[in-house]
Amino acid sequence: MRRSLFNIDWGLLAPVIVLVILSLTTIFSLDLNLFKSQFTFFIIGIFAFLFFSQANYRTVRLYGLPIYLISIVLLIIVIIIGVEARGAVRWFTLFGFRVQFSEILKPFLAISLSGYLSSRNDYSLKTLFMVICFLLPVALLVFWQPDLGNTLIYVLVTIIALIVFGFPFRFFFLGLVFLSILSPIFWRFLHDYQRQRILTFLNPSDPLGLSYNAIQSVIAVGSGMLLGRGLGLGTQSGLRFLPERHTDFIFATLSEELGLIGAVLLIITFTFLLYKIFAIFRGQDELFSKTFSAIAFSLIFLQFFVNIGMNIGILPIVGITLPFVSYGGSSLLSNFILLGALSGMNRGNSSHKVLEIK
Repeated sequence: MRRSLFNIDWGLLAPVIVLVILSLTTIFSLDLNLFKSQFTFFIIGIFAFLFFSQANYRTVRLYGLPIYLISIVLLIIVIIIGVEARGAVRWFTLFGFRVQFSEILKPFLAISLSGYLSSRNDYSLKTLFMVICFLLPVALLVFWQPDLGNTLIYVLVTIIALIVFGFPFRFFFLGLVFLSILSPIFWRFLHDYQRQRILTFLNPSDPLGLSYNAIQSVIAVGSGMLLGRGLGLGTQSGLRFLPERHTDFIFATLSEELGLIGAVLLIITFTFLLYKIFAIFRGQDELFSKTFSAIAFSLIFLQFFVNIGMNIGILPIVGITLPFVSYGGSSLLSNFILLGALSGMNRGNSSHKVLEIK
């Protein structure tokens, strides 16, 4: 484990910096103001990483419940007095910046869930019920904004945490049956545009209407060919045929401008980052840090997989961004906090092993 300056795990931070450089390069080619904003959050994110990597998580885990309750209050505040944009109320203005609490709260809710599970030593229905009670308010409040993508992420990550904790698979089978029964009710609560996105994925037959976003994204990815069209020279992104070119579809923008080489570099960098997180997960002895590292891996992997799947047309568009790459200060800061906390837990676990050996 390579650590030197500030006791930083460079094996964890280095691939993140590469991803952010790819992000800033792509965003710079689109809009200078967006670049300045993202660069500002990048600097803030580095300091957040350093701060959270030094925290004592044997103490932090004791405050899981207060962290959870504060998170719920913040999500409620967003719904009441949040800023509306494109039909969604997900943002809160703070010091001139728009903050998306459903993103910022991810690492803190991960700490809360990991803390609760690590305090239990059984696989009882009571424990499962309490985890559902933990998830339900968060999922409903995020879904209400509406934010289907993050709602799905919260649900899937909680399921993965339960698997790591050791719950028998029969619980998940019963849960799947239960969700299948409730799916018609869930479908009714989806907004029209959310239903259309799913239907369009199943039948992309309207290139100028419902299928427009998905088709333009695939065109952008393919038109970059091997070396790309060059920064700022993409036709789909530059002429704004590609929607959300700097957020949901930044992979398509990057692929068009930097070509297959740029896209492969991004995927390889993500693979290295995920391998590093998985190695940290394998090296944890305590249930708290092991569960948290599993959640960290799940958060990064699911967003990476789903976003690129959306961009190349193999998954429906659900509004999930690409970690460290998509424009968005809240997401960038959240992911830096997540990996900073992971680095701190890994450092603490390594120190604990050294003490035991001595």
